[in-house]
Amino acid sequence: MRVIKSILIVVLSAFCSQVSEGTDDGWIKDKTLVVWTAPANLSQQGGSALTIDDMKGHFDGIVFGEVAKAKWMAGSDYFRRTEAEQDGYEKETSDKNTFVQIAMVYKGTDVTIYRNGKVYASFEIEEPQQFGPESIVMLGQRHADDPNPGFYYGRIDDARIYDSALTVKQIAKLRPNKAGDIKPVGWWPFEQDSFADQTGNFAETYLAGGAKVENGELILEGARPVMVAAPGGFLAKMLSGMGRSTEHGTLIDAHKRFREMLLRDLYRPAYHFVIPEGFGMPFDPNGAIFWKGRYHLFYIFQDERGHNWGHISSTDLVHWRHHPTGLVGGMFSGNCFINKDGVPTMCYHDELRENNTMAVALDDELNEWKKLDIITPKTKEGDKYHDKYRSWDPYGWLQGDTYYAIFGGEKPGIAKCRDLEGDWKYVGDLFAHAIKGVSLTEDVSCADMFKIGDKYMLLCISHELGCRYYLGQWKDEQFYPEFHEQMSWVDNDFFAPESLLDDKGRRIMWAWIFDKRKEETIEASGWSGTMSLPRVLSLGKDDKLRMKVPEELQMLRYNGKEQNGLTVKADADLLLEGISGNCIELNLEIAPNKAGQVGVKVCCSPDGKEETLVYYDAADKKLKIDTHKSSLTEEGSKKTEAGPFELGADEHLKLQIFVDKSVVEVFANDRQAVMRRIYPSLADSVGVKLFSKGAPATVQKLQAWDMAAANPF
Repeated sequence: MRVIKSILIVVLSAFCSQVSEGTDDGWIKDKTLVVWTAPANLSQQGGSALTIDDMKGHFDGIVFGEVAKAKWMAGSDYFRRTEAEQDGYEKETSDKNTFVQIAMVYKGTDVTIYRNGKVYASFEIEEPQQFGPESIVMLGQRHADDPNPGFYYGRIDDARIYDSALTVKQIAKLRPNKAGDIKPVGWWPFEQDSFADQTGNFAETYLAGGAKVENGELILEGARPVMVAAPGGFLAKMLSGMGRSTEHGTLIDAHKRFREMLLRDLYRPAYHFVIPEGFGMPFDPNGAIFWKGRYHLFYIFQDERGHNWGHISSTDLVHWRHHPTGLVGGMFSGNCFINKDGVPTMCYHDELRENNTMAVALDDELNEWKKLDIITPKTKEGDKYHDKYRSWDPYGWLQGDTYYAIFGGEKPGIAKCRDLEGDWKYVGDLFAHAIKGVSLTEDVSCADMFKIGDKYMLLCISHELGCRYYLGQWKDEQFYPEFHEQMSWVDNDFFAPESLLDDKGRRIMWAWIFDKRKEETIEASGWSGTMSLPRVLSLGKDDKLRMKVPEELQMLRYNGKEQNGLTVKADADLLLEGISGNCIELNLEIAPNKAGQVGVKVCCSPDGKEETLVYYDAADKKLKIDTHKSSLTEEGSKKTEAGPFELGADEHLKLQIFVDKSVVEVFANDRQAVMRRIYPSLADSVGVKLFSKGAPATVQKLQAWDMAAANPF
């Protein structure tokens, strides 16, 4: 017996893809699979409590909720031995503390499912599957060669396989942890916390992912839990079949090739945080917290487990360390706060349980977490709040001795409780009243509420508008909005904000920046998921929001250049000699004089066919980025982003422009910020030009730096 990491699951899939088809000499044809189990929840989908797999693409298993939620089914490869019509199947009602016996009996072409000794379903198949002596058994994972495997979550008290079709009387006599009259060909009672097969036919047993054996039970929880039982010599044969003597070789080679591909990618940002591999759609930042001297940030990504939270930390807001993924399976948007015991606590939406819930940290690295019970208040017909609020994207916090949570939705509500796992109750609507120009039905999602200056900010999105915020007051268990503004205007490409308060008293936020490449381009690149630069938020003396990047970003600057006192003629461009690139920072102070538009063109090709305009429009009173000529290809949206912004009389325009391959972020006078994605197609689209329309303008000071990459690749 051995315990190995979840890398086993990857190696299994790779090995199965190389095994040729063939017919075994025969071992098991008629058979019975039996398991005593308590599902962790009834909304999970597609995992198996017990599977036999021939490692050639065929399996039979006790699968939960794959076709219809909360229903047991006889899983098989491509549904060959599965009844697809399951309307007559009863939904499982057993909770996480109650074990139920499920038995699958295969007799010739007849398949019968028994629940607690009674017929649950029966149907006929075209041809039974024969399993040879090299077959393996899996508990948790549906089958071995699935590129997107499903996983079963719950507890298993006993699991066994018989090489005959048991009768209903024989099944009814079976008891967990007792041998019975008929000898199985595989039996795992998990007594004395052993996960060995009592028959000896499956001599090697492995636990991977979040699987563990405690108190006489197999517990399937956490990340990709699976127990694999196999004949002796299985792992050595599997790895040698892949041409490697260890489990690492093939993965190392693949990683090298993938890393090289990412490093050559023209559009992968270098100093904006980017998903390390794969896809984040959504890629919401979540759970941000400054803890024990480090900035911690979580983000949503997707794989075969569904929506998961990746985890990174930093001491400087620039260079990030990747952590093990400890929050997986149905993890959707939420935040992190400190509970009454001084422990970081996540409040998030659990997609698998279709409710809001909490998780508490088990270590100071914030790698290990314990998921708690659902906090969505239970209501029934006739209750004041029954079916009033939609329940997603919660935001939780501790105020005094009471826990509060905003439950996002088209009509957001407030809930509270004295204890994290207590009886949560609705307080009422989030908003005390409407505000001019913003409908109360505009959804509030990815909420984040905090004190800023002498006001409160409610930072959030609507799915239609993208990132936005309210300023107002939190009192009497409601938010009283006084001001509202968007942070994305022409579309919703600046999305899902998340913030933290650090040890310097700075309120720092991030947002997900949408990837606007074509779907097939994204798929071919192998990645999608980009975070905005961190923004430091504060209130000015006028109670208006101020936004700037943290000073830590300056450590990436190198090869600095400066030019002062430049005159830009009316309706003309001025090419900057010696300043160019697609991974740069520009700082400019401009006296617009009477120019109608004044600013910078970045990522310009020499012939002017590709260019991106960043400028102040005095007539529209807006800060703009124009991407209509950013690319000669169809990649990216051809639009003009425009955020409200007005210079005062004789006030200079102060632009801080960050160009990072496919991202352009612009900050103006610390009062406004705009963002766009661009995808220039020409290798020489790296020029920088100044321009002015309507009148000459003076560039008092211009500083430029190349920016060092902060991402490892």
